[in-house]
Amino acid sequence: MTLYLFLRPLDVWLFRDGRPFDAGSAHRAESLFPPYPTVIQGALRTHRLLSRGIDLQNTKAVERTVGKADDFGHLRLRGPYLAKSDGETATRYFPQPADAIADGRNILPAQLNDYPATLKTSAPFAKLFGLEQPMGKSAEPLWLDEQNLLDYLENKSAQGVPASELFEREERVGIGMNERRVVKEGMLYEAEFIRPHEGFGLLIELEGDYASDWINGGDLLLGGEGKQAIVEVVKAAPLPQPPASASRFKMYFTTPAYFEKGWLPSDWGIFFKGNVTLAAAAVNRCETLGGFNWAENDAHASAHRPARRFVPAGSVYYFEGKLELQNGLIQQAITDFGAEIGFGQTIIKEW
Repeated sequence: MTLYLFLRPLDVWLFRDGRPFDAGSAHRAESLFPPYPTVIQGALRTHRLLSRGIDLQNTKAVERTVGKADDFGHLRLRGPYLAKSDGETATRYFPQPADAIADGRNILPAQLNDYPATLKTSAPFAKLFGLEQPMGKSAEPLWLDEQNLLDYLENKSAQGVPASELFEREERVGIGMNERRVVKEGMLYEAEFIRPHEGFGLLIELEGDYASDWINGGDLLLGGEGKQAIVEVVKAAPLPQPPASASRFKMYFTTPAYFEKGWLPSDWGIFFKGNVTLAAAAVNRCETLGGFNWAENDAHASAHRPARRFVPAGSVYYFEGKLELQNGLIQQAITDFGAEIGFGQTIIKEW
């Protein structure tokens, strides 16, 4: 069973990034939006625990019901994606590709060129992004709906939408309190919340055992402070499959990916058959993510997930060589971690 679920906010959302945060020295919490798949899988697994009356402090009971922290069991999740829903059908929105040349709302892909004969470089690429065309920059990040992204990846002109037309970032100030609910002196903090515009929320694709929990929709506590989302079953277009055959192809990451060597895996052969060569890459600044494991005592070091640096969504990789994905890739994901829960989702097109 596969369901498309639209998460409609009832209030603002808080999805903290991976930086330390407490009232005092590191006093500002910024939000990543859309949140990482770990946020959604955590919310879904916690919902299952609570709906079945499992004590969250009972480690063995938690593991029997939803597995260990990075053992995702039967959970198969794609997303989350920023999306707009009319109540029946949802349309995804994707971050501006990292190789884009922007002119206001209009964007085009940068052209790849061979190295000039006089250029000496240690860059591990066969191609360079050309700079002879005038480079533009939008006043704020652009987002592309599904059709505009596909047009862009097929080297057609496309249009983006400023983030401010899809959601707002709100700053709120609070103050730390002790166990008696008494204010602590000098413990001010600031948190950044996300307020999606009317009709906007998050879209996820859920398969298998967990999908049966949401056949009739429901509600879900999501992100920091347990803000509520209404879960609605909707229709959505599946993301396109990779071309049947291509001698050159580019790969746009629709969700973040983790690689052992930072922005590179240890071997592309993990994901592709035959011999493929990375010709160029446009990679946005890495994002750091940690987390918390409810199955562990919060005083234990293993209760805190290790911090990992991820290749963010919107990054684009160009390859030369025959496109043929390895058999057995979980959800056809290109990532060394989290393929089961939505990391490493891509759209692949010829170039």
